[in-house]
Amino acid sequence: MERLDKFLSDSGAGTRSQVKLLLKAGRVTVDGRTEKDNSRKIDPDTQTVCLDGEVLGGKRRIVAMLNKPAGFVTATEDSVEKTVMELLPPQLRAMDVKPVGRLDKATEGLLLFTNDGDLLHRLISPKKEVPKVYYARHEGQAADADVAAFAAGLTLRDETVCLPAKLEPLGPGESCITVCEGKYHQVRRMMASRGMPVTYLERRKEGNLELGNLPRGAVRMLTPEEIEGL
Repeated sequence: MERLDKFLSDSGAGTRSQVKLLLKAGRVTVDGRTEKDNSRKIDPDTQTVCLDGEVLGGKRRIVAMLNKPAGFVTATEDSVEKTVMELLPPQLRAMDVKPVGRLDKATEGLLLFTNDGDLLHRLISPKKEVPKVYYARHEGQAADADVAAFAAGLTLRDETVCLPAKLEPLGPGESCITVCEGKYHQVRRMMASRGMPVTYLERRKEGNLELGNLPRGAVRMLTPEEIEGL
């Protein structure tokens, strides 16, 4: 048994406060009867809950994509900095989603959120080798020796060992970097170790997902097919 307001919130109907308004307006039914008591206990396995006549399914797997702008830290809360959670609509925050991995404050681009702990672990685990593709603007120009060093696996100044990665020079001061792990400031540190400090960084792809034309700061839900591809 669980509270009706929690069930509605987990189903994506809105935050707890929004759900109370839906109930008060008589838009929710339980087994065909209008229900306005948010604290009522229901059994999701045996009872049917509807919002405006549409059957709700309770907590379900949610995966969303944000085109992260600079200036936000990847955290669920922070007492000083603005967090990426502030960019999500309230109904999505109410579904207990968490960021998948981390983009630093200055880095922009593709950032996933999910309430599926198993999927989150799979996407961030180096053992799963999920590729993450970044576009970088940087000082200098990547040479063949840099490409080879990335492919062999870099050892950084603090003895951090990086898995083999792909460096694709795009021209003077521009490169595409593909990594399969997410160590602290990894791409920036890898580029700096080769004398090419990064001035701008954007994640454009993760696994089979591409950022595409999603506007900066915007969020969209992944399709069932996209989620299966992950």
